[in-house]
Amino acid sequence: MRHDAPDICILLLQARNLDDPAKAEERASFAQKAGIPLSCFIPHDLLNGPPTLDQVRQYDALMIGGSGDYNVSDRSLPYIEKTFALLRDVVAAGHPTFASCFGFQMLVEALGGEIVRDPDSMEVGTYAVTLTPAGRDDELFSYFPHVFPAQFGHKERVERLPDNVVNLASTELCAYQAIRVPGKPIWAVQFHPELSGDENRQRFERYREMYVGMVGKAEYERILARFTDSPEAEELIPRFVNMIAG
Repeated sequence: MRHDAPDICILLLQARNLDDPAKAEERASFAQKAGIPLSCFIPHDLLNGPPTLDQVRQYDALMIGGSGDYNVSDRSLPYIEKTFALLRDVVAAGHPTFASCFGFQMLVEALGGEIVRDPDSMEVGTYAVTLTPAGRDDELFSYFPHVFPAQFGHKERVERLPDNVVNLASTELCAYQAIRVPGKPIWAVQFHPELSGDENRQRFERYREMYVGMVGKAEYERILARFTDSPEAEELIPRFVNMIAG
């Protein structure tokens, strides 16, 4: 892998309220993992509507982050149908794209799949991801070990994949954790490769009251003890960036 900063600029779609501290942290984490200056990692607030395809194509790649207060299954994000339409246009154009967590779920739904809310399959913390045979052959994932740790924080999951994507990975709780649009530089993962174990733990601790209310204090403490490092997953974004940078 190259160690110099790639000379590219990336557009980041975000679905976060202005008072969400993860808004700035997310952009910084993506830029740091991508190895490019923060000034070349440009945020776009989906709460004000999506950009146009022409605006997206002004950048070398598109990335889509997580969400603090919005879900795919209940269509709670403002302008969500317009954002789905944009993502379909991006896929049709084959513009380089990498999405994580909420972005993964948005892309699945936009392409004709189905996202459901399923608290029983909630994954928060560090979990083992297992590559499918297609994942082991994928140009972005093929360097990974068969099983590797990754950072998670989601309460929704894929019930049905779109017909036009390939499933690359799974966990014990969720059969679909990473997808690729065949023949195009477009990937999405339900985990958070932009986060280290420490960063994910800090985010979890920030929302302690919410999680204790959901799962109880004992389970909260068990989840807290489950956070570990995820060095392989953290290589996904820089490898994607180096791939599109040439």
